[in-house]
Amino acid sequence: MHLWNTPKLLVQSSLTSVLTTCYPMDLENELTMPDETIKRAAQEYLAERLSEEGLTYEQTLNRDAAMALAPAVWKKVTETVLAMCKEWNAATKEDTFTCTETMMGDLRIRCAGRRHQMVVIFDPKRLLVRVDNTAREDYEPKVLLSIEGYATDSGRDARLMRNNEPVNLEMLILGQLRVLAGLRRKSD
Repeated sequence: MHLWNTPKLLVQSSLTSVLTTCYPMDLENELTMPDETIKRAAQEYLAERLSEEGLTYEQTLNRDAAMALAPAVWKKVTETVLAMCKEWNAATKEDTFTCTETMMGDLRIRCAGRRHQMVVIFDPKRLLVRVDNTAREDYEPKVLLSIEGYATDSGRDARLMRNNEPVNLEMLILGQLRVLAGLRRKSD
């Protein structure tokens, strides 16, 4: 006879006799006490499961938003890079930076009089934007930005993230252009 087919009272009395033989103490009160601890544990379990399901649902919505809005984020990146190069060239009154779009849709920025270049690459499958700057020092980390969705008051949006922090795109590109031009990343 299996334990799950045994009546509850028989199992309880068998368990009590086994436990009192092994652990001589008053187990009658232990076995008949209200199931408050079990109820509390079950409620904690349900709350945890619902919380995990809610997080999974939120992550799914964020991922869907990132995938849907990734082209718009990339367009903003390209517009920002092109505008900043144009503004730099207007300030210097010469073509310091030459921006071209590759056949793959990436951006290539060259600095006049220097052998270095910067390439901004969009990977739509992995939702990544990579900035490869050959003028950066070897000890400096590579720039890898992820496109992540997030909730807003009016629905969902997507943004660039680096090290789990939102990216200030203008500051990032300005720093990269300064390095490409042979300057320090930040001015004194």
